[in-house]
Amino acid sequence: MTAGTLTADSGRPVDPVDPDDPLSRQTAKAGGGARPWFQLLGLPVVLALSLVACLVYVQTAPLDSIEARLLDPGGLLSATLRHLQLVGVSTVVVVALAVPLGILATRPAARRIVPFVVGLGNVAQGVPSLGVLVLFAVLYGIGFWPVIVALVLYAFLPILRNTIVGLQQVDPFVVESARGMGMSSGAVLRRIELPLAVPVILAGVRTAAVINVGTATIATLTNAGGLGDVIYQGITLNRTSAIVVGSVLAGVLALLIDYLGGLLEQALRPQGL
Repeated sequence: MTAGTLTADSGRPVDPVDPDDPLSRQTAKAGGGARPWFQLLGLPVVLALSLVACLVYVQTAPLDSIEARLLDPGGLLSATLRHLQLVGVSTVVVVALAVPLGILATRPAARRIVPFVVGLGNVAQGVPSLGVLVLFAVLYGIGFWPVIVALVLYAFLPILRNTIVGLQQVDPFVVESARGMGMSSGAVLRRIELPLAVPVILAGVRTAAVINVGTATIATLTNAGGLGDVIYQGITLNRTSAIVVGSVLAGVLALLIDYLGGLLEQALRPQGL
């Protein structure tokens, strides 16, 4: 009988790992939270192959002069970087606004404002994204910053709601124990509540960033640039190749951002959760 096996008259706990069995050790390691390499690298490999396929198509396909102009590699890179700029700036701004407001809404003195704040977020996200962009373009002109404001409003609710939910789900007994140890309210928030709420908050940030990737594609209508330029010109000029390439790049960008957000969420998750 191998070590770690529970006999009929033994009172010791069972050790499910047989040190002489490689399969048993590998299963135990996987069950301990380690992600297999194919889960970590599978999606990046697929995304990289998609980008390579787009590049090969652009370089080898028989394109007319209009398609060659729309699918110029330098122009595609510039549009992608502009799209990343729109998504990155809007996501940073909305995190800076929604997370503090979500924290404030969970404080005992301000809990009455939660329905009001969440209601405003619902209204902002319930309005069609094109309507929000056009409204801000009419009020503040076209360009980069009006689109940023519209994207912030449209992505505000997921981060706000997840911040509130993440903080509210922290076990009140843990909070009371920390206060009983002499920690101030600010210390409890920084050292107990926020670390425990990080996974839920980051899930909201991932959702908001992916929403912004999709919404930013229509920013071309207000002269903000991005991959929407490629897609929209492909539609207006009836060039299917431009529509497909622009859509694939936008989809790859959304999946990549979601993947990186998942890695960040896993890295910042407190031990034991």
